[in-house]
Amino acid sequence: MFNLARSRTLAAATRSCRARNLSVHEYLSAQLLQSYGVGVPKGAVAKTAEEAEAVAKQLGVDDMVIKAQVLAGGRGKGSFDNGLKGGVRVIYSPTEAKMFAEQMIGHKLFTKQTGAAGKPCTAVYIVERKFARREFYLAILMDRTHQGPVIVSSSQGGMDIEGVAKENPDAIITTPIDIHVGVTDEIAIKIATDIGFSEQAIPEAAETIKKLYKVFQERDATQIEINPLSETTDHEVLAMDAKLGFDDNAEFRQEEVFSWRDKSQEDPDEVMAAEHGLNFIKLDGDIGCLVNGAGLAMATMDIIKLNGGEPANFLDCGGGATSQAIEQAFRLITNDSKVTAIFVNIFGGIVRCDAIAKGLIATVSNMNLRIPIVARLQGTNMQEAQRLINESGLKIFSFEDLQQAAEKSVQFSKIVKQARDIDVDVEFTLGI
Repeated sequence: MFNLARSRTLAAATRSCRARNLSVHEYLSAQLLQSYGVGVPKGAVAKTAEEAEAVAKQLGVDDMVIKAQVLAGGRGKGSFDNGLKGGVRVIYSPTEAKMFAEQMIGHKLFTKQTGAAGKPCTAVYIVERKFARREFYLAILMDRTHQGPVIVSSSQGGMDIEGVAKENPDAIITTPIDIHVGVTDEIAIKIATDIGFSEQAIPEAAETIKKLYKVFQERDATQIEINPLSETTDHEVLAMDAKLGFDDNAEFRQEEVFSWRDKSQEDPDEVMAAEHGLNFIKLDGDIGCLVNGAGLAMATMDIIKLNGGEPANFLDCGGGATSQAIEQAFRLITNDSKVTAIFVNIFGGIVRCDAIAKGLIATVSNMNLRIPIVARLQGTNMQEAQRLINESGLKIFSFEDLQQAAEKSVQFSKIVKQARDIDVDVEFTLGI
């Protein structure tokens, strides 16, 4: 049971963590790939309807595609807040480019990946429509199992790769890459051949695979996903769509790439957390967590789940756990209206427990919080910390035992939810 709870918690955190790695818009990904000699359809970005019309005129072709620039998958099947269906549309004139740009730019797009909040469309990417003879899938990723990069490829491109993996796993080929050797001609040609490029296109496809790996290596990418990587009717190899992710830890040496960050596509609470040095990820539960240390944070979420509760967030305030960090953490947690209790689990090492307790008391008092807070402070001066909390007169409940603290946080959460459902005062219900 412990492993099941942990795997679910890890899966939720991992999904959100991937979003924390820098992702950039498709038009920027295309520009970067093109700078490495990777073939992409001719196109340009537009941030107004008038610019979209001008771009379409400059392309000088009748068949074009206009794509909403939103960092989410499933754009083609998405819908906008104004009722427009589809974030990817085929267009045939500059007039249509302007018309669709007016309906996309400045509006929110909702897809299977954005959730109910949607994401704002700040630009459109207009490209020449190219007709594919065959469509393939190719991605370069860091893989823990192989302890290095792998190239994942498939003959079934242009579709949901997760669906392919589920329904036809044999159609997906995983090729480990020795980081000291890289992608050799032999490896690239084998991949291109195995997934089904024609004999005429194999040389260019192999060169494209090598160039993509060069981007991955030189730009500190965590993911390069090309879906589809197409062979056109005249055997040209083109990256028709690209999703690129970059390692946050490499920001200091990838200034150009990180200057492309679009904060409008990110959760505002997670952006704020990063600005204050907090590692914060929203989850779907109702028990807020404030912990110092990623490992302890995962253990805290695990034990909440084991006791029948659901964590509302992953929040690691780091080794310092200063009063300022605690206050900002509480503001992030309480921004979520679903939160019915908060579990503070801090190990006082560098910072003493009594100092943490003072910061906690000051924060709860200043914010006038009306939800119960369970605190488990372990480490230097923990007895003094418990005394300060117990004498504060605030809704902070101090525990030494982790299991007891988790049980109490889940119990309080259930009581508060019941009180909210029948519109009863929470303090009266808790008897405090």
